[in-house]
Amino acid sequence: MHQPYHWQHLANGMRLATASMPYSECATFAIYIPAGSRHDPPKQAGLAHFMEHMAFKGTARRSARELTMQLESSGAQANASTSEDHIIYDARGDASSLPLLADILSDMVWHSSLPPREIALERDVIHEEITMYEESPGDHISDLISQALWAPDPLGLPITGTHKSLDAITRNHLFSFSQKHHFRSDIVIAAAGPYSPAEFAQIIAPYLPQETTKPPAKAKPFVVGKASKPNIVQHRETEQLQLAIAYHTAGRHNQTRHALRLLSIILGESTSSRLFQRLREEQGFCYQISCDLALFEDTGCLEISAGLDPECREQAILAINAELEQLIKAGPDEEELARAKKVAITANKLALESTGAHMAWAAEGLMFDEEIVSPQVSRERLLPVTADDVRRVAAQIFIPSNRATAEIRSL
Repeated sequence: MHQPYHWQHLANGMRLATASMPYSECATFAIYIPAGSRHDPPKQAGLAHFMEHMAFKGTARRSARELTMQLESSGAQANASTSEDHIIYDARGDASSLPLLADILSDMVWHSSLPPREIALERDVIHEEITMYEESPGDHISDLISQALWAPDPLGLPITGTHKSLDAITRNHLFSFSQKHHFRSDIVIAAAGPYSPAEFAQIIAPYLPQETTKPPAKAKPFVVGKASKPNIVQHRETEQLQLAIAYHTAGRHNQTRHALRLLSIILGESTSSRLFQRLREEQGFCYQISCDLALFEDTGCLEISAGLDPECREQAILAINAELEQLIKAGPDEEELARAKKVAITANKLALESTGAHMAWAAEGLMFDEEIVSPQVSRERLLPVTADDVRRVAAQIFIPSNRATAEIRSL
């Protein structure tokens, strides 16, 4: 089978991760910055996210309008996102546009001019973004459960920051962030399309900075038990109760990660899952209930979230706890475990249907695991997981001292 993934060190110290897709008519280019919201100074929470926005607002060579027009005149498009531990700047278009994608994205990231007028305008835009999330209970519950899990650690603050912290961010803060994180030698450059690794390097290298800086110290590891307020209730005018229950887990490199992945699927990642079947299909307590697994370098969480009829709150919590206790006691049956493995494996196959997906697979493997494992090998690592492995990890994490909760209730 053709192995499309490859990585190499570049002359400036950065790494280039590529996915060669000979029959693709498209190309994707991305710059992965290994700094996110957990690296923000507490008084400037939202700094990484603000910098992500400002990268689109003009460079020494191009105005914000010119950046957009030059990309879209070639049919290409660019985007960016900020997470707790990294920022992604990416662009995609026709395969022939790869040099343009590399040129424009590199200009945005390494030559942002941070115009004061644009900073003022974008600050207002992000204020509206914060308000939008706060006024949507289904979205805001995510910020509340993060606060319950992690605060006062930076992981517990919204990625966007708060209205107060956003107002405290100055142009000097943005410039300092750029100098500290945008030139790091551990940045991963990534690309996918119909090119060989050597061709990718030849096309991309001229647009990259010639010199890089040493990465700063890693974020201080989170210690379970340090959260200042593990149970949060917010009251507002709403007819639906938003509920989130989360449990601390080990990080992305821990040997339990594969069992955790299957545990999350079994609990609530599909319509055949235990929580969906019991609370939605059998009891009618909710329209939506789901489970999600988030893993970072040093920690992680398994989160259950639902929108409920407020009158069903106690019954719903009893039903959720009953399913958790059953998994601790007996684990999944063999049919249930086999179905979860099939769901995970097929989801992985379905996700890898574009140049962007293959680019992300290569980049994230290199950034987080220091290697690019093929999807097939990754999927095969789920197969040896036993029902007892799942039961054991459930028993490890589903304990009261490990739990955080968040609710948004009516007044």
